[in-house]
Amino acid sequence: MSHNPIRPWRSIERRVSRQIRVGKVLVGGDAPISVQTMTNTITSDVAATIEQVQRCAVAGADIVRISTPDEDATRALREIVAESPVPIVADIHFHYKRAIEAAEAGAACLRINPGNIGSADRVREVVKAAKDHGCSIRIGVNAGSLEKHLLDKYGEPCPAAMVESGLDHIKLLQDNDFHEFKISVKASDVFLAAAAYQELAQVTDAPIHLGITEAGGLVSGTVKSAIGLGNLLWMGIGDTIRVSLSADPVEEVKVGFEILKSLGLRHRGVTIISCPSCARQGFDVIKTVAALEERLAHVTTSMSLSIIGCVVNGPGEALMTDIGFTGGGAGKGMVYLAGRQHHTMGNDQMIDHIVELVENKAAEIEATAAAESAGAAAAE
Repeated sequence: MSHNPIRPWRSIERRVSRQIRVGKVLVGGDAPISVQTMTNTITSDVAATIEQVQRCAVAGADIVRISTPDEDATRALREIVAESPVPIVADIHFHYKRAIEAAEAGAACLRINPGNIGSADRVREVVKAAKDHGCSIRIGVNAGSLEKHLLDKYGEPCPAAMVESGLDHIKLLQDNDFHEFKISVKASDVFLAAAAYQELAQVTDAPIHLGITEAGGLVSGTVKSAIGLGNLLWMGIGDTIRVSLSADPVEEVKVGFEILKSLGLRHRGVTIISCPSCARQGFDVIKTVAALEERLAHVTTSMSLSIIGCVVNGPGEALMTDIGFTGGGAGKGMVYLAGRQHHTMGNDQMIDHIVELVENKAAEIEATAAAESAGAAAAE
């Protein structure tokens, strides 16, 4: 809410981590928490994969991961990387040679699963390729593919086993004088993942990639991820996130940003505060919000918008938002600007009018920011 001060009880103290680079994106340290997703196209279908990467980037994805299970995929990767507006992470499954090929093709980061990649010698070869081509690495520990000796030791996937797996592979990278790495300890069970991440955060300063793996469909996966990731982020844990949904990757990006925005950790686009609607509503709130979400999806400037069906809570919510509309009666409602009543507007014109107000406000904010930036540069 751009016209309101930051309140101390809303702040989150982030865990201190080292900073690495994934292409042009900084991860860890004081860098913003980045949002990732993963394509679900066949990687060798270059046109389809590039199209999906670009849609994800428009939605706000900072980093996109691409599966590289075979030589056809790593061959396609070079062209995909060249056309991508965001850094590409190559997801390596079992064969270490795919990681080497992906590094040669220009991947910004290699995601390797320690339980699957093979011997220490093979990991060393992957590290050499990463060094030679300026790649970072994500150590991707997964509860579903822990090493056999750890399962024998602990009896089942558990936080201690996952963290031990991660630390073993951190040591292997460090022994090879490689430090440009981040780490994840994912599980589909929220309790297991959260406990593993909390333990991990206490024993390493490496940047942490958060995720609840195989979270489910759009609704169930969103809820599961919001609970798991939200609690960890609230504790200050996490430097980059991926929401795993059985849905369009663009939806993963949207949910990721909504989780971060709800905690005040990222600010991007229009945050709509809206009521669930009831018999008091002066207009169709549900249809209005759906239309506004679609028509305002292109706005990347951070601002808040309240859409409330009646005057019970409407004025109070409008007081806290940049732009607001509260339903009244006789087919019209009240428009609020910067928390104050400004003018009335007919319900039939309201959507077009609000879109115009938001776009104008975004242009004003961007112009002010540009002027301030130019002034600061001139002062230097």
